[in-house]
Amino acid sequence: MEDVLDVYTRPEDEKRPLVCMDECPKQLIGETRSPIPAEPGKTECFDTEYVRNGICELFMFAAPLIGWRRAEITGRRTRQDWANQIRKLVDEDFPDAEKIILVMDNLNTHNAASLHGTFEPLEANRIRNRLEIHYTPKHGSWLNMAEIELSVINSHGLSDRVPTIEQMKQETAAWNKIRNQKASKINWRFTTADARIKLKRLYPRFDC
Repeated sequence: MEDVLDVYTRPEDEKRPLVCMDECPKQLIGETRSPIPAEPGKTECFDTEYVRNGICELFMFAAPLIGWRRAEITGRRTRQDWANQIRKLVDEDFPDAEKIILVMDNLNTHNAASLHGTFEPLEANRIRNRLEIHYTPKHGSWLNMAEIELSVINSHGLSDRVPTIEQMKQETAAWNKIRNQKASKINWRFTTADARIKLKRLYPRFDC
């Protein structure tokens, strides 16, 4: 925990950008009946019944110190999907960075083995050497600032019911563009000193 919190206190460095990464599944939901359009004095009405059209995966990368993020939809959640997202982070999002300080959780696909299972050894090592990885502790994913961005897009960026992956991609891209235009930053206020007070029950006790 303190490792991640210490990373968050580092000064902004364009050669070593801080990027938080997370992902979550999104259910594709369609209507069984056409909604009743809105009219003066009445809002649009939807039937409570719906149809499930499968799921997709939402990847979120956020650089909280510079107000940048990239949200992207894929059809699956595999090691290859994660590895390709990481290569895009390295080669397209921050091609001039010496190191990308990457904070993420310990999901079983979030590791160097996924890179080596997707790319040739030289390519996998090249990508891995561009990263400085810091993992949030088990049951401590709330320390990942990318979760804040996921909350924003889920609450204010996507329709309640999105029936197709194509529409999900369009809405995600539109949210991403607007959010980046605002360059909204994250004001993280939980520090190591706070943790040692508020979460002292989690620390080992030593009898002097």
